[in-house]
Amino acid sequence: MNQLKNSTSPYLLQHANNPVNWYPWGSEAFLKAKKEDKPIFLSIGYSTCHWCHVMAHESFEDIKTAQILNEYFISIKVDREERPDIDSVYMAVCQAYTGNGGWPTSIFMTWDKKPFYAGTYFPLEAKYRIPSFKELLLSIVGYWNNHRTDLFDNANKIIEHIKLNFEKKEIASSASLIEKTFLSFSNNYDAINGGFGRAPKFPSAHNLVLLSMYAKLNNSLSAYKMVEKTLLQMRKGGIFDHIGFGFSRYSTDEFFLVPHFEKMLYDNALLMISYSYFYTITNDSIYLETSKKIASFIMREMTSLEGGYYCAQDADIEGIEGKFYTFTYDEIINVLGKAKGVEFALIFDITKEGNFENSNILNLLKNNDISNKCENELKTLYEYRKRRYKLHLDNKILTSWNSLMIISMLLLYRISKDEKYFVSAYNSYLFIEKKLVYNFDIYTSFCNDKRTDKGFLDDYAFYIAALIEFYNTTLDNIYLTKAIEICDVTIKEFYDENDNGFYLSKKSNDELFMNPKEYYDGAIPSGNSVMTYNLVRIAQLTKIEKYEVYAKRQIEFMSLRVSNYAQGNSMFLISLLLYQNPLTNIVIVKSKDFDIKEILIKLPLFANVTIKEEDKEYLLINNKTTFYICKGYTCLPPTNDLNKLNDT
Repeated sequence: MNQLKNSTSPYLLQHANNPVNWYPWGSEAFLKAKKEDKPIFLSIGYSTCHWCHVMAHESFEDIKTAQILNEYFISIKVDREERPDIDSVYMAVCQAYTGNGGWPTSIFMTWDKKPFYAGTYFPLEAKYRIPSFKELLLSIVGYWNNHRTDLFDNANKIIEHIKLNFEKKEIASSASLIEKTFLSFSNNYDAINGGFGRAPKFPSAHNLVLLSMYAKLNNSLSAYKMVEKTLLQMRKGGIFDHIGFGFSRYSTDEFFLVPHFEKMLYDNALLMISYSYFYTITNDSIYLETSKKIASFIMREMTSLEGGYYCAQDADIEGIEGKFYTFTYDEIINVLGKAKGVEFALIFDITKEGNFENSNILNLLKNNDISNKCENELKTLYEYRKRRYKLHLDNKILTSWNSLMIISMLLLYRISKDEKYFVSAYNSYLFIEKKLVYNFDIYTSFCNDKRTDKGFLDDYAFYIAALIEFYNTTLDNIYLTKAIEICDVTIKEFYDENDNGFYLSKKSNDELFMNPKEYYDGAIPSGNSVMTYNLVRIAQLTKIEKYEVYAKRQIEFMSLRVSNYAQGNSMFLISLLLYQNPLTNIVIVKSKDFDIKEILIKLPLFANVTIKEEDKEYLLINNKTTFYICKGYTCLPPTNDLNKLNDT
């Protein structure tokens, strides 16, 4: 075994038996490279990444390739989910060199962490117009030995370019960003198949939440139709697992038929929020049922015995992507029987020819009715599929992704009133508190009884948002107080008081050649977007001027940076909409007859609610619990009538 044998990461442990003498990121590897005068090969990926698996099987398990790496390089493996700081910086390097990025990310650099060449997947032998990995390695060895000054000059230039790019500002008005973004979505909308742009199509569920909010606030039928079509097509398509539930990472085609089959916790959390929120607008049960199906998948297959949510399920079985999820026509007939099998095949688009590589992905794209169908047959196939193959599970538990799932479970609980969703969220909260929070230090990852030794902005930001949602759900001040305390720590540790915005790593962290401020929302909202949301919500809930000031500064910071690609900043724009259109404000003055359970039933889903003791400003009426309700710039007379809460 190589130097990865004691790692916590499932991804690193997958490579612990490679003939490549891998090192984890750390001083030992960099000191060894300097001592032996060798360049470093840095490989970044994650355990359910298909092309990471392909490169591993082709190159990292190949003896001849390993010999080249071991003789001429020091090789380092990084799990992008454990070290988002390393991933962020070197993904920017990869994009600067190649014009795009992805995983595996392959970086060649000096022992002082300066990159001089980058790419993603390299095949063992040249194909797909990509050079052979072995030939590339030998070429870099030649440059290292004979043209090292050129490599170092190149590294310094790319570092300066990236630093300038991260600090780039635009002239923008936050007032115009919402309309500009809506127009961008409209221009990219696929009215036939749903979604935006061409293949591949990512769910980007926060985009759908933004459009749903826009539709509601502006009574926009076109925004409503974009969300409706996209959510329904995804639910009907093969990107949704009709047997075991949950969504795959993205669709490789324009129809949402053929997914990239890995299932990520964050995608399913964000999609739960999208479907649940759209249900509150439409009251159409298909959206609520979809959220419930995602939740059942998470609770059944992605939840640890201690309550934390796991990271991901793999896409590959025996090196073949999607093999776990696909069926032949004859297989369906054999499992379900002739009569039921033929009927089932007709409903779920299963044919002898197949709809994917001579096999079939279950889907309802040709079926207008997507209400519950063939439940008994689907259960039979679920049990059969489970016996047939077993998927790899990435059993890391990440603070940021768990926080997202907590938020989605709590929203589903508030809509459905089903206690099991609250229990699931609360168990994850207890796990985080027990395993990933120490005083006010928050850590990124826990796996195999070990936690990582660092925490990043996303961990703090997403956890604060989860605590705010717990407060919204329970009105228990313990959660709001904790959210405020962690927000104060986040400002102290991550906020740039000179130029605004939050760094990805703590300000004290100088491990890399730069500490970026991430603000674009990719598959997951950025830490800066989520902190904008947190500051807006805390300011509106507490009325404390300090948070109002920081919220304004954060909105200014984000607005100056997102104008060229506002469509990539949906979470920030959600926060901006909340800032510009504050939720109904409800102050509850407690009396002796105060009944929190009765009040929670009557409260609107979305409001800024605070509970107070009687004071000079907020008096009890008739010595009973009293409600002060303000919407926009209008306040209603104080009332004891619970039913007035729902009138808001």
